Amino acid sequence: MPRAVREQQMMDAAVRTFGQRGYRAASMDEIAELAGVSKPLVYLYLNSKEELFTACIRREAAALIAAVRAAVRPGLPADRQLWAGLTAFFTHTAENPDGWAILHRQARTHGEPFAGEVAAMRADITAFVTGLIGVAACEARQEPSFGERDAAGLAQALVGAAESLAGWANETPGVCATEAAATLMNFAWTGLGNLMEGERWSPSR
Repeated sequence: MPRAVREQQMMDAAVRTFGQRGYRAASMDEIAELAGVSKPLVYLYLNSKEELFTACIRREAAALIAAVRAAVRPGLPADRQLWAGLTAFFTHTAENPDGWAILHRQARTHGEPFAGEVAAMRADITAFVTGLIGVAACEARQEPSFGERDAAGLAQALVGAAESLAGWANETPGVCATEAAATLMNFAWTGLGNLMEGERWSPSR
């Protein structure tokens, strides 16, 4: 079997094991057994448990970022761009619960260098969302008068809300990606005040 294919199998097994068992509890023996290889082969390809976990973080972070970016088409109105990005985010986290568990819980709770890897991913997504909010502000005001600091702050809030909501959605039976995305659109786009008065944003309008 080609090395790249074998390594992919090991990474898949590692993501599943780390995501379900946690970094501390997961063992290289478990990962090797799940991948159908010997433990020495795992060490040969991926060196150490710490390096393997770091590689899992990087792979899952890159996949999430790529999914969000690929879903957003620049020519769409700002609300449609945000809707597409959020739907892609929640779809990816729902379809890859072990990967999301690594990024959202495991990596952040075990210090450096793992937390730094997740912080880099979050900074990338936040910068992307900042750009979307800036476009939305220009559309609404017809002029670029919305401050960069305003957009950056709102992006931080939106990304934080999306992360928390994804964790809740993955743990709550029956919550699909579009429902989670619509929940955040109603909160962020329509505005909490309008939402309380019954005005709701809908992708069908």
